[in-house]
Amino acid sequence: MDTKRRLKRYPAPPGKNSLHLWHRAVNPARVILNFTIITLCKYVPSLTVKSWLYRMLGIKVGRDVSVGLAAMMDVFFPELITIGDNCVIGYNSTILCHEFLIHEYRTGEVVIGRDVMIGANSTILPGVRIGDGAVVGAGSLVNRDVPPGVMVAGVPARAVECGDMAREPGLMKNCSPPAGLYH
Repeated sequence: MDTKRRLKRYPAPPGKNSLHLWHRAVNPARVILNFTIITLCKYVPSLTVKSWLYRMLGIKVGRDVSVGLAAMMDVFFPELITIGDNCVIGYNSTILCHEFLIHEYRTGEVVIGRDVMIGANSTILPGVRIGDGAVVGAGSLVNRDVPPGVMVAGVPARAVECGDMAREPGLMKNCSPPAGLYH
């Protein structure tokens, strides 16, 4: 599935790249608050406190979510992040809901299902949905949707195998990713 269908696009004015004008996209005071709290969360060892702080910024955090140290949430649009119950977000992972480009910037929701494992040093790009029970291998760049129960790894992330969740009724009838999904 093409994630670009779920990205909102905003053109930059002629002669200015979109990052140069970030302050027009989001209130600078809000970005400073978001950055301060998200940076604090990178070093807070308490998962309960961390989840509470993320919720305060508008991130939808499910029950029993564990976010590893040094993980970085989007500082411009944290309210576009949803993390389902019982997920693990690995050390130094990044979840982005924006892309500042030369001629435009884009925003998109990131929705992480329940029981998802995101390995250390992974990056999740805007507009991506990760299905229930999926696994993202360490160091991966997720730029497309990940179906439920599928393990992806690499840069860009590609399906490598299906987990036990994929065999549960209603999640995936066939353990193989749909043809053409990652090619």
